[in-house]
Amino acid sequence: MKIQNLDLGNQPVVLAPMEDVTDQAFRMLCKEFGASMVYSEFVSADALIRNVGRQFEKMRIDDDERPVAIQIYGRDVPTMVEAAKIVEREARPDILDINFGCPVKKIAGKGAGSGMLKNPQLLLDITREVVKAVSIPVTVKTRLGWDVPTMHDAQCTMPDAPANKAFIVELAERLQDCGIAALTIHGRTRSQMYQGEADWTLIGEVKNNPNISIPIIGNGDICTAEDAKHAFDTYGVDAVMIGRATFGQPWLFKDVRSYLDNGCHDESMTLDWKMDVLKQQVKKSVAYSLREDNELKEKKRTELGGIIHVRRHLANCPLFKGIPDFKQTRIKILRAETQEELFSLLDEAKKRITAIQ
Repeated sequence: MKIQNLDLGNQPVVLAPMEDVTDQAFRMLCKEFGASMVYSEFVSADALIRNVGRQFEKMRIDDDERPVAIQIYGRDVPTMVEAAKIVEREARPDILDINFGCPVKKIAGKGAGSGMLKNPQLLLDITREVVKAVSIPVTVKTRLGWDVPTMHDAQCTMPDAPANKAFIVELAERLQDCGIAALTIHGRTRSQMYQGEADWTLIGEVKNNPNISIPIIGNGDICTAEDAKHAFDTYGVDAVMIGRATFGQPWLFKDVRSYLDNGCHDESMTLDWKMDVLKQQVKKSVAYSLREDNELKEKKRTELGGIIHVRRHLANCPLFKGIPDFKQTRIKILRAETQEELFSLLDEAKKRITAIQ
């Protein structure tokens, strides 16, 4: 699959953009295990142009993690255009992605992210002007719509849209007309948040629309290698995106890649190997947190910053499911403040897993 001149290979599997999750340390680990492309955390366009918070920190890119996309969100044309120019100039990513899909209230409730789905004309205006403003490929990530009670019977509500087209099908065509290089669709509406099952049938309808020529990336409930293969085989998408399923198992990309390429799971990933990966993730997160960046003139951060960032991954690791009475250990993981504490808790968990196998 190609996004303009960027070749991601056959059946690419990409890491979703996730706030407070896909920092550089985690992106590089996922890339190491086979992610075809990785995405940054969400970058606020408004905060970026006002140099507020840690927006520039989110845009750090290492050449070893390329190809990488930086995702921005905002709610008006001038701010998004200016932010796009800053991203291209300062970070030089391979892709600039526009977030029209984030459902959380603090973003969507203010009209940004999936909030844009309530104002499709502004959404299209932003997209068109951002594409004009930069020279790198611009992509979009969005959802099926804002609130569609029966998605398959829903008709598009955009002005001048054909009466027989679902919202996302018509929106995809309009976004393509704006000049985007690829489109990622999460198979839920905004109102669904992350509840229920993702509906891939409308994603497939967009992909199989003869008017669509850009790559379509499917997202939502890709949790296993089998899920990824099913998405490719059944809906014909050009790529799949994995998000929450990577929590506590960045090696998921390695297994998915093996299953897609060789038709079998990667048997080399033993329990010992996976526990070592979790420790490696802790080390990378701490090292990232301790870095100084003189260009950004930021103060030296503490080890605790890296621990706080990584411990939510460990607490949700699928390896720990099924361990009897693991709740207290999980609480200890979420409260740990040093690398040594986390390593000790991981060693304890490993012993308990081995005991029940």
